[in-house]
Amino acid sequence: MGYTKTAMLMAAMTALFMGIGYLLGGGAGIVIALVFAAGMNVYAYWNSDKAVLRMNNAQECNSQVSPSLLRMVHKLADDADMPRPRVYLIDTDQPNAFATGRNPENAAVAATTGLLRRLSDEEVAAVMAHELAHIKNYDTLIMTVTATFAGAISMLANFAMFFGGNRDRGMGIIGTLAIMILAPLAAALVQMAISRSREYEADRVGAEICGNPLWLASALKRIQEFASRIDNNVAERNPATAHMFIINPLHAHAHDKLFSTHPNTENRIAALQAMVGQDAPRRAQPAAPRGGRSGGPWG
Repeated sequence: MGYTKTAMLMAAMTALFMGIGYLLGGGAGIVIALVFAAGMNVYAYWNSDKAVLRMNNAQECNSQVSPSLLRMVHKLADDADMPRPRVYLIDTDQPNAFATGRNPENAAVAATTGLLRRLSDEEVAAVMAHELAHIKNYDTLIMTVTATFAGAISMLANFAMFFGGNRDRGMGIIGTLAIMILAPLAAALVQMAISRSREYEADRVGAEICGNPLWLASALKRIQEFASRIDNNVAERNPATAHMFIINPLHAHAHDKLFSTHPNTENRIAALQAMVGQDAPRRAQPAAPRGGRSGGPWG
């Protein structure tokens, strides 16, 4: 169902983009819109991962930089029978993580120092498994394309202000204003809906990769608590990247609102608990957080 819903939403985004192109220039407008979108998507396809990692001052993990995190991610990727992604560390106190890259062969995952410091090994493993699930499901590519379409729709709507739309179709000033206001709004709504849909699916697959849905449920709860009171300054300056993180880094409200990039955390926890039965809350919980990674099964 997750992929069906995503496909329907992507189709809606494409139709919206094509419709705006038609209103602005008829058949020629559609062609121009397609060329414009294709160019933006090609650029995003090859460069989005580098841009977001550079934006967050991410440092690649190696034998000197968080080697235990590197070993953990490699083990999880091997267990999931997928290529090992590049692993990065971001120096910020807010616990969080994200995945990026155009495909599983060219992907990267990043975790914050706050995540390693404030969560247990099991919780960190569950979070990284969630990010690997995004890569395995090609969510990083889906969201890159979706964000590009949303941005292109907003740009086309702004063009309407200068070119006035196709007057042969009776747009006039009212129609032009409607496009300028409603098109970006509709694009944002579809983008947020796609993002929420992919988060639920990544939770499910991530729980399977790490082997215990309750580890991820506990991690989500703790990250939400910390993220609601610890700033992520880079994310605040670049809100367009908020959808990439496992928990919204921008102090989002707790409900599944139209403009929320993430599902309600309580809903996500409930879905994970349902994976192990109604007795899930009474089952063993992850160990308490430690100040660093242990020498246990995750390195």
